Amino acid sequence: MIHLDDINRPLVLAEVTAAFYRYEEALVSNDVEVLDELFWHDARTVRLGAGENLYGIEAIRDFRATRPATGLQRELRNTVITTFGEDYAVCSTEFTRAGGDRIGRQQQTWVRFPYGWRIVAAQVSVMS
Repeated sequence: MIHLDDINRPLVLAEVTAAFYRYEEALVSNDVEVLDELFWHDARTVRLGAGENLYGIEAIRDFRATRPATGLQRELRNTVITTFGEDYAVCSTEFTRAGGDRIGRQQQTWVRFPYGWRIVAAQVSVMS
């Protein structure tokens, strides 16, 4: 059971925040190796994208290998990172791209494993 004092413990929040922004940097620079590292390597990992539903790490890897490597820069806003205890976190953000008027949304569920924080579920959508 989570108690209020287990939410956003400073050290845990700092770790997840660093992992989140490491993912963001890898995303906009198309560092596929880091993107792959930060997802849980398991068939139960899910990434529901703006135009694709990916089930399992192999489907996510295939998507990363074939997506365009340009025009990835974006500006984040309304980012909320919340940790629960020592091993679970949810990261939510909105994003915009230069010259576009659509608002993107991204939400990730992170879990701490013995080898580090990994995304176990992610969702990306775009509003008109």
